[in-house]
Parts: sequence; structure tokens; C-alpha cells
Amino acid sequence: MGDYFLLGLLLLFAIGPYIYSIKMEVSVALATVLSLLLVSFWQEAIRVFGLNFQPFDFLSLIPLIAFEPSVAHRWITAAWLHSGWLHVLSNILVIALLGVPLEQKLGAKRWLAIYFLGLLSGNIAWVLTHAEDPTRCVGASGAAFGLLGAYMACWPRDEVEFPLLFLIRAWPVWVICMVRLGLEVFIMYDVSDHGGETKIAHLAHVGGFFGAYLVSRPIARSGPVPLEDEFEEDVAEGMPSIGPDPWSSVGSDTPVEVSRILGRLRDEGDELETRRAWLEELADHATCPECGASLIAGPDRLNRYQVTCSDDRKHLSWP
Repeated sequence: MGDYFLLGLLLLFAIGPYIYSIKMEVSVALATVLSLLLVSFWQEAIRVFGLNFQPFDFLSLIPLIAFEPSVAHRWITAAWLHSGWLHVLSNILVIALLGVPLEQKLGAKRWLAIYFLGLLSGNIAWVLTHAEDPTRCVGASGAAFGLLGAYMACWPRDEVEFPLLFLIRAWPVWVICMVRLGLEVFIMYDVSDHGGETKIAHLAHVGGFFGAYLVSRPIARSGPVPLEDEFEEDVAEGMPSIGPDPWSSVGSDTPVEVSRILGRLRDEGDELETRRAWLEELADHATCPECGASLIAGPDRLNRYQVTCSDDRKHLSWP
């Protein structure tokens, strides 16, 4: 009975954040971060209290038996187990910092589809190249690298705050991907050339990246934000006039910083790049005047760059 109780806790910690995310309509990327953290704390509690329960024995992916029907669940469950805190935190870093802005562009359902496709691609790459290996494989690294691959395929010039090259600053997505992927490939081949092995499944990371990279554009194309190369960035003709702003229109007191940005937008918003910059600044500082939700800056289906309500475009699509 004790084992069933501990297994039930694992399922609660793993699935609970997703149920909350769907019910409250909050970020599924952050729900994933919380899910991975809760399961990691659960693993740590089992170790600290010396409980006779070994989740690695029946939840981790083992290439040697991976295609046996009775262990099919391991292709998914292995992603919630990690070999240590450094392992899980390195994955959470990518999921939180790149996964959240990617979700804003894709929407929750498309984000989840790409996350699991990256996970499966990484596992497939590892199992097919280590078919006789009885070593257990765990972690969400394939899924995390899948998010990198999807972002690279769809919006490579987006800038995201990320710790890279000993600096924490806004880097273009293509730079983040090239450094992270390049490091994986370098380590993988360097170790191979010296006849050694590491305990890290680098090939699963690479497989997750390219698996998601190949399938993400068809998935993202039906999303709320056009792909990077599907709208013109250098043609300012046909831009809608700015006109009255929604914050003044509802008669509420506009915050000082928002008023300042709106003023600069009116003064300097006749050039496309300048307008984009101030609309992105506005999205960072303002909220929807109707529901208070956060804002997203990006092109709509008619290639007009706007700020929109993250909860419902009908609340706000301006200008």
C-alpha cells in the first residue's frame, strides 16, 4: 500500500500543475516548471527519509527493453525523473526563460505538442543509437532542447533574456541555439574521439532539438503569431494610425510610465522599426484595460504590428 501511495503522490505532483494551468488559464510552460520541481522534491524526500521505493526501476527509459509493450509508459515518465538538482535546474532554466515567450507565440496546446514531440524525438534518437544499452535514461532535456529547436525554426531573431557566455542579457534566439547546440555536438564528438563516454545523453539533446525543429513550423503556422519570414518587416506603408489609446478611452488613470511610452509612440511611431520598439516596450509595462491581463506585441494576420491582450484578442488589439 505504501508504494501505491508514493506513486499516487508522484502522479499528483506531475499532473496537478497542468490541471491548475488549464482550469485557471495560466502558463502551461510555468506549469511544466512547477511539475518538474515538485517531482524532484518528491525524489529528494524519498532519498532523505530512506523510503524503500525506487521510481527509477519502473519509470526510467532503458534502451534495451524500450520497445516492449509493457514498458511503453517509460517513453514519457522518464522525463519527470532527474539524476540530480543540477540536471533538473538546467532543464527548468530553458523551459522557463525560452518556453514562456514561445508559449505566448504558439498558444498552450501547440506548445505542449512541441514539448512532447521534442521529448519523444530525443528519446528515439537515444534508443536507436543505444539499442543494446541497459543503462537507465531520465530527464526532460530532449523536450527542453525541442523548445530551442522550435524557437529557432519559427522566430530565430527574437531576443530573449538568457544566461550565456557568462553574461545575462537579451540574446537573439539563434545565438542561444547555436551556442547550446554547438556545445552539445562538440562534447559529444570530443568524448567519442578520445574513446570515452559521459553520463549525459547528448545525442538525446540533439535529437530533441532537430525533431522539434522539423515539425514546429507547420504546427506554429496555425497559431496567433505569424512566422518570422511570413510578414514584411521593412515596409511601413499601410500602418494603421495610432489614434486614441485604449487606456484613455476607458477613462481610467493611465500609469505614468505607460503615458510616457504612449507619448513617445505618437511622436516617433511613423517608422515601422520605431513603432515596433515602442509597442514592445508598452507590452512590457501595460496591462489590458479591460481584464488586466498581460499584453503581447506582434504582427496580426494582416501583418500589422500590434499589442494584444494575452487572454482574449477581442479585449485589445491596438492600434
